Amino acid sequence: MSSNESSITTSDLRWFTSSYSGAEGGQCVEVADGTSAVHIRDSKAARGPVVTVSRDAWAGFLGLASAETSSCPT
Repeated sequence: MSSNESSITTSDLRWFTSSYSGAEGGQCVEVADGTSAVHIRDSKAARGPVVTVSRDAWAGFLGLASAETSSCPT
């Protein structure tokens, strides 16, 4: 994490809800794209902990999640 990234507070970030979050409010993941990292939190606990990962780690996760989703039977 860069020094610029560490000085950002969660209120400075533009959060959006994952398109895979449930409409019933049960699985609500929010993501914010920082300058050098991606931040993830539970929308039901916006003041709670935030997981911060590198852009490369996030891209890898999305690739694996996308592959897993596409292989699930419908």
